[in-house]
Amino acid sequence: PSGLDERSRCRHNQTYVVPLAVKQAIIELRSIGETIPGPKKIQYSLMQRFPDQTPPSKTTIYNILKAADLISPRPLRPRVAVYPKPLRKAENPNQLFSADYKGQYLTGAGVWCYPLTIMDHASRFLLACQSMGSTNFKETQQTFERVFREYGLPERIRTDNGIPFASTSRAGLSQLSIWWMRLGIIPERIEPGRPDQNGRHERMHRTLKSTLPHPSAVAWEAQQRHFDRFLQHYNYERGHEALGQKTPGDCYTRSTRLYPETLPEMTYASHIESYLADSNGIINRGGMRVYVGNLLCHQTIGMEMIGDGVWNVIFGPVILGHVNARDAKNGYVSIKVSPM
Repeated sequence: PSGLDERSRCRHNQTYVVPLAVKQAIIELRSIGETIPGPKKIQYSLMQRFPDQTPPSKTTIYNILKAADLISPRPLRPRVAVYPKPLRKAENPNQLFSADYKGQYLTGAGVWCYPLTIMDHASRFLLACQSMGSTNFKETQQTFERVFREYGLPERIRTDNGIPFASTSRAGLSQLSIWWMRLGIIPERIEPGRPDQNGRHERMHRTLKSTLPHPSAVAWEAQQRHFDRFLQHYNYERGHEALGQKTPGDCYTRSTRLYPETLPEMTYASHIESYLADSNGIINRGGMRVYVGNLLCHQTIGMEMIGDGVWNVIFGPVILGHVNARDAKNGYVSIKVSPM
């Protein structure tokens, strides 16, 4: 019956209609001055110009400007690709390391310090607590290399989505995560805004924060000495309830996977074709050129056929997307992101 049809919910009578003179003033005020005023500033100017009238709301002013094509859409902020696989627990040492930067702070000497912490997930053993001058790749890699040489390699490393662990490049890859994968380590990333997914690491950070001197140590070396003392106490003196009041040092054993002196090339199963990306990040499969990204230049990329003329493009355990030979234009084909 027609009585059940969906009907408009608009008011029959609008309680407030913006006068034409006010609309024209809104558009005029948008273009006055060297800077472009927003709805809030325009609303204030209308109160000065029309003191006897209630000014339109900021939302109404915005809608009038938008209808007049005077609002530029905000550029979309590049985001890190969502990690496609569920996070897995670790029952034994070296199955999973976690890593994070414990928020930068200004030392007493006026120098910024970025403490990098690396922890074994199962045993809570703190592998590194290192003062860093920045979060760049090279400095971070040096600390991880020292940890790998001393304790061996884990199966996985869990981090957040910040630099240098991830980037806005394809699949969220970064120089650091590419290096990890070359070493046979699978990078895991928590969801944005979900530090609880790395809760053990966050809890350790709270303990570390409670020990930081106030004010911060003046000398950089003094700051690192404090971190070294904390690491010793946390690993070998402080019992942990979840470990039956044992210390992390009682529960951790180093990995049997040793750090290699030569970085291995990426290898793939026999049914996956492999191609070396050139200096521009392009692979060439029989004249079909695929751009995989500058980060992957000189890396070995896999192509796995999944259909007639359709391939998954792979780097290590990560599927970058898929390509279809029928989409090629002038010999080039773009990677399309695969559904997760």
